[in-house]
Formats: sequence, structure tokens, C-alpha cells
Amino acid sequence: MDVDGQITELLNSMTPIKLEEMTGIKLMNRLDTKYVASKSQLVQLLNLVQDKYFVQETLCNRVIPYCTTYYDTEDHVMYMMHHNKHARRKKVRVRTYVASNLTFLEVKNKNNHGRTKKKRIEVPSQDDFRTTEGAHELIMRKTGLDLDRLEAVVRNRFDRVTLVNKGKTERLTIDFNVSFHNFETNHDHGTDQLVIIELKRDGNVFSPVVNILHDIHIHPTGFSKCCIGMALTDPMLKQNNFKPKLMNLQKINGRRFIDHEL
Repeated sequence: MDVDGQITELLNSMTPIKLEEMTGIKLMNRLDTKYVASKSQLVQLLNLVQDKYFVQETLCNRVIPYCTTYYDTEDHVMYMMHHNKHARRKKVRVRTYVASNLTFLEVKNKNNHGRTKKKRIEVPSQDDFRTTEGAHELIMRKTGLDLDRLEAVVRNRFDRVTLVNKGKTERLTIDFNVSFHNFETNHDHGTDQLVIIELKRDGNVFSPVVNILHDIHIHPTGFSKCCIGMALTDPMLKQNNFKPKLMNLQKINGRRFIDHEL
């Protein structure tokens, strides 16, 4: 059985949890810890958490497709804040939960203590959101930027699995099959074996998965799908500080898959 088949089989063997059972763990104000792994490491992880986590099930599906478009200024001010390692960062995105056909305009702010706050409003679609009541006010209030200054820079599509610990105090999102389209360069890029794991919890409470991840050599590392997607699809962007992450993607895939010179 190939690695994708193994992932599917392991997910199907886990106890499901419905979205309505997760209302107490939205974690809109949270601490996030990201990990980067390969699909083969994901198989190891799923084997080890079978009795410790539920898997979220939506409309009978345990692997949920997402589509997200990120917005930035013409001079990529939000990208550069991340690249230049500013502790305070922000992102503006429109995210569609494909299975449920729900779309939200979202602003994510990270403060200098590593805590992420997310605010969002529901909008009609990926392309029709600027006239939604409250959209301009949300962006101005949370970023200080005029929504009319922001243009689509990169879109990603990926599959997500969400695990919930048995104590219902945290979520573990697992993203894979990530692909990017850059609206400015019209370039596309996939990520092959890449898996992005994010532990979301309200403070540094005990997490059953942290030691498991360590034992299978998956360690915390920053990773922005927005910024890495932009770097992969636009070689003209400043990206010196992202080169270690781009090189790690090559290592995960066991081959050269980045088209431009690092």
C-alpha cells in the first residue's frame, strides 16, 4: 500500500468527532506550534495517536479540502514583515471550507509573545467579499491598512485533517497535498511529500502529542504557507531568510523540486 493509502486507512480507524462537538475548542486566541514533516512521518504519527485523539469528521469526510487566497500590498508589506522576522505580524486572507461551501475574510495577528489572534467575518465567495458589511472596517481595525490597497498575491489549496485530543483541550491540524498559484507571476508550484502540522492550544497546557512528535524526530519550526508559497512562485522576492525552509522542502522530497536558484 502506498503512503497515501496508509494515511487513509489509519484515519478511517480513528474515533470520529463531529464539528458541533468541538464548540468549546475554537481557540481563536491561542498559542500555535508548527512542525514540518513528510508523509511517511505522518504515517508514524497516526499509528502512535490512535487511542489519544479523535479525528474530525465533516459530511462523512475526514480529509477536508481548503482553498485560501492571501492579500498584500503592492510592495508586499506583510510578506516582508514575516521575512524580516518582525515579532508582530499580520496576514489577510479569504478562506473557503470547500466541503461546506463556507467562505470567510480573516485577519490573523501574531503578537511578540507568540500568541495568535484571529478575527473573521463570513463573505459570499473568494471573489465577492469587498462589499460585505464590515469588511473594510475589519481590515482597517486589525491591520491599519485600507482594504482597497490589498490585492491577491498567492492562493493555496490543500487537504486538512483535524485531530482533537481526548480531553478536548487542543486541536492538531495536519495539512498535506499543498499547492500554490501566484497571481502576480502566474506561476504554480506543488509540495509533493510535505506535511505541515500545527498544534493549537490555549497556552502551554500539557499536550499528549509533543513527546510523540519529538520521539519520531519531528521538531517545532516556523512555517508560513503564505510566505513559502510566495517564495516558491516568485524568485524576484527577497527570500534570504526563507532559504533554510526551502532547502528543507528539498530534503523532504528527496529531490530538487524548486525551480529557481536558492
